[in-house]
Amino acid sequence: MSIIVSGIRLPFDENGGAAVAQALSLCGLTANDAQASIYRVSLDARRGKIDRVYSVLLDGIDHEEAFAAQLQMPSVRYKPCVRLSPQIGTAPMEHRPVVVGLGPAGLFAAYLLARYGYRPIVLERGEAIEQRDQDVDAFWKQGIFRSESNIQFGEGGAGAYSDGKLTTRINDPLCDEVLHILMEHGAPEEIGRLAKPHIGTDILKQVVRNMREQIIAWGGEVHFRTAMTGLRQQGDVLCAIDAENQSIACEHAILALGHSARDTFFALHRQGVFFEPKPFSVGARIEHLQSEIDRALYGKHAGHPLLPPGEYNLSHRENGRACYSFCMCPGGHVVAAQSEAESIVTNGMSYHARDGKNANAAIVVSVDPSDYDDGTPFGGIAFQRTLERRAYQMTGSYAAPCQLVGDFLDKRTSHRFGAVHPTYPISTQFCDLNTLFPQFVHEQMHTGLSVFARKLRAFGAKDAVLTGPETRTSSPVRMTRGRENLSSVSVRGIIPCGEGAGYAGGIMSAAVDGLRAACQIIESHQQPKNLE
Repeated sequence: MSIIVSGIRLPFDENGGAAVAQALSLCGLTANDAQASIYRVSLDARRGKIDRVYSVLLDGIDHEEAFAAQLQMPSVRYKPCVRLSPQIGTAPMEHRPVVVGLGPAGLFAAYLLARYGYRPIVLERGEAIEQRDQDVDAFWKQGIFRSESNIQFGEGGAGAYSDGKLTTRINDPLCDEVLHILMEHGAPEEIGRLAKPHIGTDILKQVVRNMREQIIAWGGEVHFRTAMTGLRQQGDVLCAIDAENQSIACEHAILALGHSARDTFFALHRQGVFFEPKPFSVGARIEHLQSEIDRALYGKHAGHPLLPPGEYNLSHRENGRACYSFCMCPGGHVVAAQSEAESIVTNGMSYHARDGKNANAAIVVSVDPSDYDDGTPFGGIAFQRTLERRAYQMTGSYAAPCQLVGDFLDKRTSHRFGAVHPTYPISTQFCDLNTLFPQFVHEQMHTGLSVFARKLRAFGAKDAVLTGPETRTSSPVRMTRGRENLSSVSVRGIIPCGEGAGYAGGIMSAAVDGLRAACQIIESHQQPKNLE
């Protein structure tokens, strides 16, 4: 058990030891009375000066909860030290549970099931991370596209080729468990104390591989190049998962499909699994010089070695619709992220060092089911596909359409780059992105960019580059599940999980959802009897 002292604000270049001393003093303690360490630290550059804001962890105090209550300070609170420890249930389970998908949700679900002796069978349609790396590289450098091994499909899911951001809006105690597991498997220890932790795709891929090897060491199985093709049920109860040319008997399956498993969504829907449409967003990637973002955020301190590459989070809402920045990647790269041939999808990633010349983020506009209602749950997928295929048709290749921000606002095709050059790895071609997007999207992007230029000076750069489209911000469907048992409302025994199921948005929330799905099985059932 611990005490957290929060809200300690110091100049960014002052040593963190001063925060520890201030926390002890605030509580009337000395260094001999408690073990003190930095719990969280964030950077605040909003008030005309740059501060680090610390939370300090105090351990070794007798009767911590009573001590914190006695101080009656809003900045001092008691923190139970809780690690995830589900109690194994009593209901019998004949067969091993199946986990479909090895993105963040599936990876953490399988990891927890394996740790508790359930020996899950994991099905991943794509390749292991080692082969996947080669396939992605071949696409980016040679244009050789593989529909089952790309940025979307394969071990680690889309998150493996991202900035590795672990920030989330959910306030869930399982977030700490996710961080612990990641650090145990090779993630840098700093993610445990940064308010905005990130791993970077270079390190994250190794962490994913380490977790997979641990799942196997604990008796789990991982089958790559094995796509789920359907399920079997008795009445409304799951009895098997079909994959390729095999049927795997099971009473419980966690479906962590990812938001790009469109063919699997269609197959499950045909078999009676309930889906509903949900909002998502579309837009384009914007690139600025990272030095200009730093200058806009840090002023005269830009470039200081103690300051990280600057990052931003911008939003504007007008006429009931939002335009906002999404998945900002400091010092990052725009990547080719399609999962279907003859289409174009962009995304962003950073390496751990975040030392690239450009900053990039998606500038996206919210899309509501009423914008694409076609009488089915899958109108959003059709909406996405239309943009992705239109982009390919605009360039006639996997070269992505791009445009300078100034020309986008003036609705004219660009002719040459300014200070900013795109990082999209295949190639780009100048096009008018206004003709790519529906009117409500490009008009809202115009408004948003103009507003953002007033909020953050760097956004006023006319030679910033837009590359599009960005369409895979989140799943356009939800596989509806019960609130308590997490089971599908239409087929008992399957637990829809993670981003593809519509219950997460990002690595952290997907991983938390995976742990929660695994706990649901562990806490209700004994380990399986049939381990063959």
